[in-house]
Amino acid sequence: MKYHVFKLTGPRADFATTMTPAEMALMQRHGAYLKDLMARGQIVVFGPVLDASGVYGLAVVRLPDDVSPETIWREDPVIKAQAGFSYHVAPMLNAVVPE
Repeated sequence: MKYHVFKLTGPRADFATTMTPAEMALMQRHGAYLKDLMARGQIVVFGPVLDASGVYGLAVVRLPDDVSPETIWREDPVIKAQAGFSYHVAPMLNAVVPE
């Protein structure tokens, strides 16, 4: 298994406090998508991060060695909606997990 850190950036710096009703609905679909991946064992943890530079989303994703992380982010409703969201994905060099 390999682990990746996914950082989701919203369409604007103040997105977390200025979401429209349509964006809130999109974020609910995004959350449901991630919860489904978590139920399947592909996400270890996810949620918003309150950073001084702005709120962003974070997930730690666990994948078989032969699965690309792109298969996860390309299917996320916020990406498919082309609503200005973007992911930065980085592999973890050594993930320490419970045995």
